[in-house]
Amino acid sequence: MNTNAVLLILASLAVSSASYAGEGHNHQQETRTSLMSEESHEGHDHSEDKSDDSHDDHGGHDDHEGHGGHGGHDDHGEESSVVELSTAQRAMAGIETLVVQTQALGQPITAPGEAKLNAYKTTKITPRTPSQVMERHVRLGDHVTKGQPLVTLSSMEMAEAQGALIQANAELRRVKQLGQKVVSGKRFVTAQIAYQLAYAKVNAYGMTQSQIKTFLRKNNATNATGEFQLLSFQTGTVMSDDFVVGELIEPGQVLLTISDESVLWIEARLTPEDAARITLGAPARVQIGTQWLAGKVVQARHALDEVTRTLSVNIEVANEQDHVHPGQFVHVVIESQDKLQGIVLPVEAVVPSPDGHWQVFVETATGQFEPKEVEVLQTVGDQMLIKGLAEGTTIVGKGAFFVQSQMAKGGFDPHNH
Repeated sequence: MNTNAVLLILASLAVSSASYAGEGHNHQQETRTSLMSEESHEGHDHSEDKSDDSHDDHGGHDDHEGHGGHGGHDDHGEESSVVELSTAQRAMAGIETLVVQTQALGQPITAPGEAKLNAYKTTKITPRTPSQVMERHVRLGDHVTKGQPLVTLSSMEMAEAQGALIQANAELRRVKQLGQKVVSGKRFVTAQIAYQLAYAKVNAYGMTQSQIKTFLRKNNATNATGEFQLLSFQTGTVMSDDFVVGELIEPGQVLLTISDESVLWIEARLTPEDAARITLGAPARVQIGTQWLAGKVVQARHALDEVTRTLSVNIEVANEQDHVHPGQFVHVVIESQDKLQGIVLPVEAVVPSPDGHWQVFVETATGQFEPKEVEVLQTVGDQMLIKGLAEGTTIVGKGAFFVQSQMAKGGFDPHNH
């Protein structure tokens, strides 16, 4: 075989091999393309399945949360409406609880009022003879105790009475020392009577028994200077001291007024119709600014004021913290005889809810409080007649606003349906 023939055969084989290789490559590419298409299609189906599964899982998650009480709206609202406070928090906020009870609350009668001194706890210091003020011992606003010296006076009448007492006392001591065997009975009786009259006059002019006893112990006629001290009849506050040292004063002139301000009277003026609806001892409340004081009706006049045509009643209120002063105008609410029965709560225990209703905080466990809506039927001063609570329920009596603020800070749902 010649060289040309060999070259032709080799060229033919090369072409055939290249054709086969090209066909194999195309087949492989088609196969790969087909497989990729199938995988892509299967992957798409799988992705759809996965998406469905994911949706199912998400739905299952919701169901789980709803079932578990953390994601469901109702259960979530119930749990998050509970506020838990430690003992230290409750003490710091001044939170106090109370057990609600059914009570009677009288329908309110409102009226303006004016604070006055309690006449039964007030005394006026006056001289009993024409005198001159020698020294003052207290000032306006001072707190004094019973028997404390208030003012020193000097009086000619007192000087004469003191001199007579010294003489009568000396004579009585002398006849007692001599005895009835030496002194006649008449002289002894005369000495006793003279002493008693002199003692009574000095006492009537303003010296107390204790002062007279001290005075006589000195037993010196030169002590009859006419000076004496007026003492306080009671413990209280100096409400007035209308005098100056050196002033000449007459009997009956008021030098000082002493009063116990811990109990005051509030004078309220009512129409005859309203006055007929109250009784002595009726509960009353007095508003001074934002604060309320509890009291009761202790006096009621029977004669109408000629100018205002009203009847005045006196309400006694405790004033240990000195919240109200004589002459101050206040607002008065008196409970009438027309009573309503129900759950009565202090006003501070009932707070407005975010949706405009009223609510209280029920203690569900020690230190745990939950809001509960109530309906307010009547407000009388600082008390409310409500419905929506069962008797015996324990609620927050003081500090409800603090509990509400803690709930707001925690993002709690204020509703409790």
